[in-house]
Amino acid sequence: MLAVVEQTNTGYTATMKRDFKHSAEEVWAMLTVNDKLSRWFPELRAMELKQGGTMRFQMQDGTSMNMDIVDYAEGSLLEFTWDKDLVRFELYGREAGCHLIFVEKLDKITDHTPKDLAGWHVCLDVIGTLLDGGQLESREKEWRMWFQRYTQFFYSMQNEPGANSKSS
Repeated sequence: MLAVVEQTNTGYTATMKRDFKHSAEEVWAMLTVNDKLSRWFPELRAMELKQGGTMRFQMQDGTSMNMDIVDYAEGSLLEFTWDKDLVRFELYGREAGCHLIFVEKLDKITDHTPKDLAGWHVCLDVIGTLLDGGQLESREKEWRMWFQRYTQFFYSMQNEPGANSKSS
């Protein structure tokens, strides 16, 4: 299922939800422990985990970008800047695992938005696959499929009169 995209007073939100058969502690470790984080997002590192702390994005050209942690609650909430946007992970423990809500708060929708959302979509799937002890056959193939779907989604969203949110 694609992200649910909604227009807000300040831009847009894209929300994805996942249910894992693993504890909130295990999922939290995937988001914040660099050895685990690097398995599903090799360019991302947790530097200082606290509100006001930083995450670091290592670019392919060897440079890096620090991203500010704007909201944080140990074991359940991580929100940080993502260029002009924000990404937020919320974890809710359940008897049979963990419920994750991912929200990207978008300043505006750009040509890059489908790429980002396809990337986050695959990353969330990879977290589940890794926690289950598996490995995704081809991240690139999965990303291309989801990129195509998100591109079509945003194209149809922009071309529907009065449309401000949609998911499929």
